[in-house]
Amino acid sequence: MEFIFLLSRLILGLYFLFNAFNHFTKLAMLAEYAKSKNVPMPKLAVIFTGFLLLIGGISILLGIYIEIGVLALTIFFLPVTFIMHNFWQIQDPQMKMMEMINFSKNIAIWAGVLLLLFVPQPWIYSLGW
Repeated sequence: MEFIFLLSRLILGLYFLFNAFNHFTKLAMLAEYAKSKNVPMPKLAVIFTGFLLLIGGISILLGIYIEIGVLALTIFFLPVTFIMHNFWQIQDPQMKMMEMINFSKNIAIWAGVLLLLFVPQPWIYSLGW
């Protein structure tokens, strides 16, 4: 069980770190997408959300400051999910389906992240105390 929990933490933490890396390395492209969704100050928003993903990813990966990591990811998921993946406002059926999938994925991942608050701490093989 301990190994599965550690492996799951590594996968989840690296997933968020990978996405944070994309926010910083694909800033122009993601800012254009955010701009198309009428996000104010899209470049700054992408940088900010990249840092939220970075905080959450490091927290989960290392097993430290879990409440802060979950809070950072919650601050990420709520606006991003409802603004960037607002499938209910899209007319094109293919785009609507794509956004609905991304919306549902974000809600599911966020729910999984929230569950981490109920895992007793410190976590096994973590840098937490």
